[in-house]
Amino acid sequence: MADEAGVGRLLVASLHQGIADVLPTRLEFYESWLNPSGLRDGRIGLAPMAAVLSFLRIEGEPYGFVTERAGEYTAEWSVSEMSGFHRAVLTRAPPAIRARLVLRYASTMIRSTYGGSRVVVRWRKGKATVDIRGSIFCEVREPVASPLCGFYVAAITRLMRLFQLDAEVTMDHCRATKDATGCVMALRVTPAGAQA
Repeated sequence: MADEAGVGRLLVASLHQGIADVLPTRLEFYESWLNPSGLRDGRIGLAPMAAVLSFLRIEGEPYGFVTERAGEYTAEWSVSEMSGFHRAVLTRAPPAIRARLVLRYASTMIRSTYGGSRVVVRWRKGKATVDIRGSIFCEVREPVASPLCGFYVAAITRLMRLFQLDAEVTMDHCRATKDATGCVMALRVTPAGAQA
């Protein structure tokens, strides 16, 4: 878990694994900040994480692959740490209720990755809007051309899938781009295998 404004151990570990998967030849470089002893002890702070994300953005296209992979790992590892009872409650709930419960859990998971994040979820006519305030991924000095929120899209999509829900998650706005003041995603959920 993250402290008030700190970086959560799960985010650090999943980002480290994403880099190992996508940029294995660059892993040693990134371990200057995401060092194994810091990973074990949970001592990776905000400054090293900001440096890692900044250098990843310079990598270009791999940034998206790394952060999306990290989002998937975050969802998977978060569910693996969940109690069996909690997992069973979510799995057995009717699909409409399950979608709301899983999205509530996703909000908690996102807040645990970075203590400065806040998540506001609104449901309307079976669709959700997820507003992430204080995204660690979107802290940039200059606006960028493409959204940097792929971590959240991948994490929520994977989390829904782990609970037998298909989610169409689209990024509507990203605070890192010049046209947005916040990170907002739209979410439409159906039971896995159901016709839309």
